[in-house]
Amino acid sequence: MTTKLARIALATAVLAFALAGCTSPPADDTSTDTDTGTSQEAEDTTTEDEGTDDSGDAAGEAELMVAETSLGEVVVDADGMTVYMFDNDTQDSGVSSCEGQCLENWPPVTTESDAPAVDGVSGEVGTITGTDGSTQVTLNGWPLYYFIGDEAAGDVNGQAVNDVWWVLTPDGERFAG
Repeated sequence: MTTKLARIALATAVLAFALAGCTSPPADDTSTDTDTGTSQEAEDTTTEDEGTDDSGDAAGEAELMVAETSLGEVVVDADGMTVYMFDNDTQDSGVSSCEGQCLENWPPVTTESDAPAVDGVSGEVGTITGTDGSTQVTLNGWPLYYFIGDEAAGDVNGQAVNDVWWVLTPDGERFAG
């Protein structure tokens, strides 16, 4: 029983830490202005990929696929880790609004390719230049992220965090369930 309580306490601490970086700054905070930095130079290189599988991908390339989770079918990476979209981003803007502490808690899904391979994902997959300079994967124009609180394939602990983080369905829509 002590081990179970310790695991619950640890999970609560991780979630509390993660929540600290996933909200918008207060209105009077001018330290994180999305009009500065490389995020405005981001170029959306969206490509339409209707569920093809390219198994000859370079190491480190993000591959999106569909997996069954406790929420149903959602989009995951090649290792089965759930990917999320962020309501504070603007769809099809080619820009991520997650930076600083947000990026520590919600790392971007990155790739080395302009056309990441997919399996079962029917939404439009593309890339942008993320706020950290990486090539960030997008789905239906939404930059994609991981959640630091997900520890294993199929975890969906980031779903609905602060009512701004969401898993995506295979067609690239925000999970409504």
